[in-house]
Amino acid sequence: MPNIESAIKRVRTSEKANELNNTQKSAMRTAIRKYEAAVAEGAENSETLLQAAIKSIDSVASKGLIHANKAARDKSRLAKKLNK
Repeated sequence: MPNIESAIKRVRTSEKANELNNTQKSAMRTAIRKYEAAVAEGAENSETLLQAAIKSIDSVASKGLIHANKAARDKSRLAKKLNK
């Protein structure tokens, strides 16, 4: 644990940021999993789930939590699953 007051504050802020980042990345993964499960079952709402997954991927990418190329790759793979 740091001794300097500003370093102590920085630890506190980074812990809060890490918690928020992990929550958002987890929500993205959950949206992707829901979509993939719906496609596997052949559900009718798979297009709306695709839109939700793409929205969550874009949200996470815009915050810099995942790289832009990973976001594009993930969205492309999800769209390809819908077209099969």
